[in-house]
Amino acid sequence: MDFSYTEDEQALRELSRQILEDHITQDRLREVESSEDRIDRKAWSALAEANLLGVALPEEYGGSDMGLAALVILHEEIGRTVAPVPVYATLALGALPVAEFGSDEQKQRLLPGVASGDVILTASLVETGDSETSVRHDGTGWRLEGIRPFVPAAGIAHRVLVPARRESGELGVFLVDPRTDGVSLEVQETTNRELQSVMHLASVRVPENDLLGAPDQGEEILGWALDRALLLQCALLLGVADRALRMTADYTSERKQFDRPIGSFQAVHTRAADAFIDVEAMRLTLQRALHVLT
Repeated sequence: MDFSYTEDEQALRELSRQILEDHITQDRLREVESSEDRIDRKAWSALAEANLLGVALPEEYGGSDMGLAALVILHEEIGRTVAPVPVYATLALGALPVAEFGSDEQKQRLLPGVASGDVILTASLVETGDSETSVRHDGTGWRLEGIRPFVPAAGIAHRVLVPARRESGELGVFLVDPRTDGVSLEVQETTNRELQSVMHLASVRVPENDLLGAPDQGEEILGWALDRALLLQCALLLGVADRALRMTADYTSERKQFDRPIGSFQAVHTRAADAFIDVEAMRLTLQRALHVLT
């Protein structure tokens, strides 16, 4: 089985790596961490200008339609630099489900803005014991009630994909405007210093045209979205692990003890070799999962 990337995909990797390494420095990361929303707007704009935010979107909506493999590459490069940009939230959690299940009107309304960097999307896919959201139809639209934990980029998002269940048991997915009446956001800091939100929904009205797919299609949409979200989260973590391994290799080749690089010591290079095997196993597992989903 051939898991190698095409020439276009390799070019995408080189371009995204160049842009991210130019923008994401240690000084810049410290600066962004002290900002209000902890988003690097300059890096986000640079990715948009290079059309990297549209790599997996259809051409008719401003994308380049390179598929899920291109998005995996982009997420891996985001992980390598731990870039504080809402690529995962917007593309993996939001844009992919809209492109797959959205109406023509929803795609036209949201996806060109995603490709240009003007529209930020996210989704609430995490469920806890008390987080299931209910929905009812009020004759002119939908009304949502519930609490949604761990929503990334909710404070800056234009729409949040929220699954909600009707009394009949059918699950739907709704495009919720986080600035609409009845929505309140409780900001929380995660262990990686990313800001996420708990969304409190109190009789939040969602128009008819903000229902994603059919009213009873939520299980299908949610399963489809979760598979791809998990894949792309793994790509992020592979990028982090690969960069950490390379930093370790650089350090152990320069740091000396007893006039020898510590990387020449058996205890060090054996553990480094084990780490290399682990990273390559992560890479092969990711590529296998990508093959299954495409």
